[in-house]
Amino acid sequence: MIYLITGGERSGKSSYAQKLALELSNSPIYVATARKWDDDFQNRIDRHQQERDERWTNIEKEKFLSEIDFSGKTALIDCVTLWLTNFFVDHKNNVDLSLEEAKKEFLSIASQKDTNLIIVTNEIGMGVHASTEIGRKFTELQGWMNQFLASNADEVVLMVSGIPVKIKGENSKF
Repeated sequence: MIYLITGGERSGKSSYAQKLALELSNSPIYVATARKWDDDFQNRIDRHQQERDERWTNIEKEKFLSEIDFSGKTALIDCVTLWLTNFFVDHKNNVDLSLEEAKKEFLSIASQKDTNLIIVTNEIGMGVHASTEIGRKFTELQGWMNQFLASNADEVVLMVSGIPVKIKGENSKF
């Protein structure tokens, strides 16, 4: 099963995804995709790590998630936005190349056997229009990837103010 958890910043995505992972497994994998850009990011990483106990296996992987064996496991990937940032920066803001590489990585992990993937992403295009060209290009990349992930997901949940709203899956129209 592939679950996509999406929403705005501080909407409760990670908490909801962690709860779901623990409902599906007694020993889930947490895949952190963030680069440690600065002290603020390190503080954010530390806070997220403190939210998880000994039941979790933590893996830090900036880009090549296909190098992880997810077969027969439940894995939480947090988050697509930071993961895409790594491709975007490394490919010098090339949307097409970043999208192609991220899609390839996703398809590789999605094809692994007996896997529950819980993927956290952000809806960055629902806010203020980016004032820079790079910001607009990244918003485009994020939007295209979110559409691709949602089309491949079995269930999609939109988090709004801490409330999960199922938009795709059992008992939904899509």
